[in-house]
Amino acid sequence: VAEQTQEIDLANLPADIDVDTVAAIKDLDNVVVIDVREQEEYDEKHIPGVVLIPLGTVPDRLDEIPTDQTVVLTCRSGNRSNQAAEFLREKGYTNVHNMLGGINEWQAADYPVE
Repeated sequence: VAEQTQEIDLANLPADIDVDTVAAIKDLDNVVVIDVREQEEYDEKHIPGVVLIPLGTVPDRLDEIPTDQTVVLTCRSGNRSNQAAEFLREKGYTNVHNMLGGINEWQAADYPVE
């Protein structure tokens, strides 16, 4: 994984990134992964180390979403996280990325959940 991480340029990540890219960067100090699903969905299963900020609460919790780090948004399938990413971009965020396929794709790729 370390070799893969060196190849990923955080400054030039596309708006939509795949689960392999997220797996490679999620534990870096300057990367925050935010799950925008509801509490019940999060409790059922989530990617280790993610921060839960349900989609409906994002506008009220902007102070919890860093502007100086790479932010990756995830949900069940990639739909809500894409909505959150678009909202944050409208608010001036330049470092937000949507994880394609959400936790469904994450699990399909055999990455761990808790």
